[in-house]
Amino acid sequence: MNNQFDVTSFSALPAAPARPATPQVLADLLQQILEVQRQQLAHAQAVAAAQDGNARWRAMLGRMCEQFPQLPDNCRTALPVLERAYGSLIISMVDELANEGEDALDNDFAVQEFLDRFGMRLGQLGGILNVVAPLADAAPAEQK
Repeated sequence: MNNQFDVTSFSALPAAPARPATPQVLADLLQQILEVQRQQLAHAQAVAAAQDGNARWRAMLGRMCEQFPQLPDNCRTALPVLERAYGSLIISMVDELANEGEDALDNDFAVQEFLDRFGMRLGQLGGILNVVAPLADAAPAEQK
């Protein structure tokens, strides 16, 4: 197998020498770079603040600190108790399903009985945890 390569010479015009930048041009460029970095920082701070889930709870605690000064400490005290109760309820639900086997929820009556036994309690306890946990986490650092 033979390959043929044709190579031709190419002579470009000599490049014009780059103009040295004046101090004023450099200062303006640096100023623009600095302004862009400030905008990026402001944007990053706004994104971080928008993604801070505890900010709303911290604000509420800040507004209510005089009326309910014990609220953060009480939430921190109650949280482990609520978590244990929630975990126990989930364990009993899962154990019952495991004991019943694959046919545990095979008809409407079984599903309704299952929901009556676990659904309301699990949903309500989960809702309570979703309120108490952020309040416990949002407490000011000096109170923790």
